[in-house]
Amino acid sequence: MSDSTGLKATLQQDLTAAMRAQDKVRAGTLRMALTAVTTEEVAGKQQRELSDDEVLKVITKEAKKRREAAEAYSGAGRTELAAQEEAELAVLEAYLPAQLSDDELASMAREAVAETGATDLRGMGQVMKVLTPRVAGRAEGGRVAAAVKQALGA
Repeated sequence: MSDSTGLKATLQQDLTAAMRAQDKVRAGTLRMALTAVTTEEVAGKQQRELSDDEVLKVITKEAKKRREAAEAYSGAGRTELAAQEEAELAVLEAYLPAQLSDDELASMAREAVAETGATDLRGMGQVMKVLTPRVAGRAEGGRVAAAVKQALGA
């Protein structure tokens, strides 16, 4: 049932290596990511194996949680907790595709706006529908939405 070449298998192998190396942060982070993947696999009516794209979405969601927690801790002056979250984020980011720069994202948003012919915020949903699959894990939804709004002149 499970293929040993997918992203989940890579996470499991890296977890084993991190445990052998006694890298507590890396091992703990990978363990949490694998738990989130497993939780996603058993969610719904029947258990299933996630595709690499679905595993990537789970990792992206986990990375977003770490980023937001780090910002919250920094804002509250809890630097040691923020540093822990940032260390976990760095581990997760190694499994994510390279993030788009603001310029690349703005350019892609302008192309999507031109393709859909949207002229104001009412067309934002159409533009997001075109742009989101192209971005696929290389930028967070909030950044994508902001780029689309800017491309629409709002």
